Amino acid sequence: MISTQHIKLFLRLALSLSFLSAVADRFGLWPAQISVWGNWENFVAYTQVINPWLPEAMVSPAAIVATAAEVIFPVCLLVGFKTELVAKLSGILLLIFALAMAFSTGIKGAFDYSVFTASAAAFALSTMKEKFLEVDRLIVK
Repeated sequence: MISTQHIKLFLRLALSLSFLSAVADRFGLWPAQISVWGNWENFVAYTQVINPWLPEAMVSPAAIVATAAEVIFPVCLLVGFKTELVAKLSGILLLIFALAMAFSTGIKGAFDYSVFTASAAAFALSTMKEKFLEVDRLIVK
């Protein structure tokens, strides 16, 4: 039987690895034949595509902020630091991505890449209060 603790761990791992995989792609760490962006420039161009309302001067900073969040959030989730808060922030970030994709390029991409599902998973994780293999367990009195 799968326990809630194991589900929580699975959610933490799945969300973290998904974020880190996307970051690895934009830095060219995935083979070209399976890469979505393949390099930073293509990722920044995609950031402009899904944020057409964003002034051009803000596109690169937005890409940097998104990437920073996609590195910080998964590291926190992996080690279990402030899990509920970081999961909620991850859910918000993923929902923003999903809505940006849906409104700029159509709903199909957001569904095909399961961004709404990932957002829902992050929000579900944020409701799981019991600590399991988390550094928070060491910090909380």
